[in-house]
Formats: sequence, structure tokens, C-alpha cells
Amino acid sequence: MGERTRTDKVEWRIADGLVPYEDAVAEMEWRVAAIRDGTAPELVWLLEHPPLYTAGTSARAEDLLEPQRLPVYRSGRGGQYTYHGPGQRVAYVMLDLNRPELGQNRRDVRCHVWRLEEWMIRTLARFDVRGERRTGRVGIWVAGRDRPGEQREDKIAAIGVRVRHWVSYHGVALNVDPDLDHFRGIIPCGVTEHGVTSLARLGVTTPMAEVDIALRTTFDEVFNAAAACAT
Repeated sequence: MGERTRTDKVEWRIADGLVPYEDAVAEMEWRVAAIRDGTAPELVWLLEHPPLYTAGTSARAEDLLEPQRLPVYRSGRGGQYTYHGPGQRVAYVMLDLNRPELGQNRRDVRCHVWRLEEWMIRTLARFDVRGERRTGRVGIWVAGRDRPGEQREDKIAAIGVRVRHWVSYHGVALNVDPDLDHFRGIIPCGVTEHGVTSLARLGVTTPMAEVDIALRTTFDEVFNAAAACAT
């Protein structure tokens, strides 16, 4: 038997049904404290929420275009407004950023965000979708064309994190097949000149279970390597 890697020690949980947002936040808060105390392992929690908007710490009131459309929750994560709902795979990532095996990237939040981005890029590649970073914009983007000569870039994955006592929580939201019309009620992440897309809109029809398999496999690829970071 080979030596166990860091990601072998991370618990994975897939929620059944829709998890209320407030319940998820309470669970994360509890788990972060337990990870810090050494009484619970690190956790990646895959789930879906009922339809709602969340406002990150940088959210601007004017970016909530239709406040009556859906419930709105204030969130401690970084970022601005985003939508969560069925058909979107949310991954809450609770990792100890203070672990010595992280080497020079220990206590490096930018590196953690880079890894989350890389995780989404590699997951999308499993479905032949090219996800890309964009300087000055948070999240993962897909480039395409509306009409000859017109370039369009749509966001397919949102990223928002919080760190407490060097334990990360919140995480990523990948649009598999959500109701994209709900994004019309906000200016997602404060970006007006680009749109939002999903695997389904790109013509990729896949069950959530297949997405979860891709997430699990690519997570190991990214998070097992202590030196894997480019900030």
C-alpha cells in the first residue's frame, strides 16, 4: 500500500435533496471550528440549494435588480451577488490552509483560489468545455461568438471563499443545468458586459452524478500537489 495523500484524508459528502442556504452556512461554521480544533476532518460538500440570491461582502445594492424575485441572503463569503438553485452544483470546500504539507503555499489564500479555479477548469475539460480565467474577473469563463465579428464571454462557474483561522469555507458553484433566467434578477458578480452560461446551454447534457465523479477526480489532481499554484 502506498502512502496516503492529503486528499485521501478529506471527507466527501453529497447531499440528498435541496439544502436550505441558512442550514448550509450553519453547518459550515460548525465544521470549520471542528477542523481547527482537530475534531473533524476536512470536508468537500456537494449540494444544491433552493432558488435564492446571496450577497457577498462586496455586494452593491444597485446590483440587486429584482429584489422581490427570490429570497436574498447576506453571506460572509467574498464577492458580490450570485444565484444558487437546482441544477447548479455547489461545492463547499473546507480545508486547513495551515497544514505544513502545503509547503510554501501555506496560509496563501490566493493560491487556494487559484486551485479552486484550476479545479473548475479541469472538471469542465472532462466534458470538452474550455474554461478560462480572466484578469480582473472572478470565476471561470467560456468564450464564444454570437454573430460574426462579435465575441461573447459567459461565466460558467462562480467562486467565493471565506477563511477563518486559516480554514477555508464556501467555495464554487458550477452551472450544470440551472434556470439561467434567474440571473436576470441580479448583476452577477457586478459584471454587466458578459453573460452567464451552463453545461446544458453549451449542449452538454450530463447527469449531476457524472459531474460529481469529474469533480472528485480532478480535485485530487489539483489539491494533492503542494506546489500546484500560480498566483
